[in-house]
Amino acid sequence: MPVRVVENSAPSHVSGPNSGCTSPPFCTLLSVGQAFSGTQNVSSLHKDEAWRVNVRIQGCDLDHGYLCGTMEALNVPMADTPVVTFWEGEIVDGKNYTFFTGKWEASREDDIRHWTKFPSFSPFLGQVEVDGGRSLDLSNCPYIFMRWKEQYFVNVGTDCGLTIAGFYYVCFSCTDGSISGFYYDPNSSPFQKLELKSTNEGRSGFSFSSYELQ
Repeated sequence: MPVRVVENSAPSHVSGPNSGCTSPPFCTLLSVGQAFSGTQNVSSLHKDEAWRVNVRIQGCDLDHGYLCGTMEALNVPMADTPVVTFWEGEIVDGKNYTFFTGKWEASREDDIRHWTKFPSFSPFLGQVEVDGGRSLDLSNCPYIFMRWKEQYFVNVGTDCGLTIAGFYYVCFSCTDGSISGFYYDPNSSPFQKLELKSTNEGRSGFSFSSYELQ
């Protein structure tokens, strides 16, 4: 949730390219109700700053490359209370979404520049430069690549002085549930890093595939 004090111009969620590649592996650590905790570095040229961040997954539909959840920033200087946002995610699977974003003011060069920040992306770079990774088989990859786009504020109004115009490039480890991410917004400080670890909190939420409340 690295944010800047300008007008919010976040676009709505749209579907990505379609083809017949296999989906990323099912991962129990990427499931409804799973919680994560960590920090987001929002440092600028003028000061070093990091926010404590909590994330919870509220919905997950791997068949359609979709997930959603909430993000809570706990020590935002300009806010009197923790700031909670609702986000929707695109899972890079070559079927619903590729590594090329195609929106949110991100060019293919921006995509490559951010994905290459993740060491686990290195084996895919050559093919991604060709077709966005559409022909890659990610079913056995121990990492799941995603984009998270904050859609709205949950507990504060749009006049809170913050905006959510950008989005996150995200890499999730199926091995230990750790998450690393980089925020992209052409009007914000570049490469603001998100680092989260899976927690042992109780799970709650819903699953699109089974329509089951937990």
